Amino acid sequence: MIDINLLSKKYGEQTVLDIDLLNIPSGQTFGLVGNNGAGKTTLFSLILDLIEPTTGVVKNNEVVVSKDERWKTHTAAFVDEQFLIGYLTPEEYFYFVGGLRNMKKDAIKAALEPYKDFFHGEVLGQKKYIRDLSKGNQKKVGIVGTLLSNTPLVILDEPFANLDPTTQIRLKKLLKEEASATGKTFLISSHDLQHITDVCDRIVVLNKGKIVRDERTSSKTLEELETFFQEQL
Repeated sequence: MIDINLLSKKYGEQTVLDIDLLNIPSGQTFGLVGNNGAGKTTLFSLILDLIEPTTGVVKNNEVVVSKDERWKTHTAAFVDEQFLIGYLTPEEYFYFVGGLRNMKKDAIKAALEPYKDFFHGEVLGQKKYIRDLSKGNQKKVGIVGTLLSNTPLVILDEPFANLDPTTQIRLKKLLKEEASATGKTFLISSHDLQHITDVCDRIVVLNKGKIVRDERTSSKTLEELETFFQEQL
């Protein structure tokens, strides 16, 4: 699904990302962790062609993302609130997103039904613009917008941030159910080691722009990650 070769990003003399090789196969729930400044958002931005690489290429389903836009038809992402349209209500936003995927209004309404528990009565029917929602509820809108698109690839940058504990638990359940039921490929970054090890099949650790750990998730993964980051103190 995602193939990365000799990928780097520099700002002036500073190298913020330097990855020789990374492959993320179709159907995998891939977790990305690292301290602030490790390069997580930079990597996702390069995968989404939001910034230009200094060297190397990213391929999405055999398509070089910087040279051909066909990858966009099977990719949905939520990186931050800038991906939203603040002057729309959540309902208007979902109709817009669904419309981009040629979904009819009735089909969009039906597709939103499974997410009502996740919304917890705080998003739909509130007659509020997205810009007037709390950060947590904006995050809910962005996450569901990516899932509503029903694309094979979903990219979520820090999806657990700004969510209350109950909603974080609901989100973990939702992501695991989506992955199991649909076979989608998920790329998820997070600072929360517990949540990301609960959700992801594979964890990659970035440190100063380089991959320093890459392993399948096991019962020991959380403890090993906690030990690794304690050693960085």
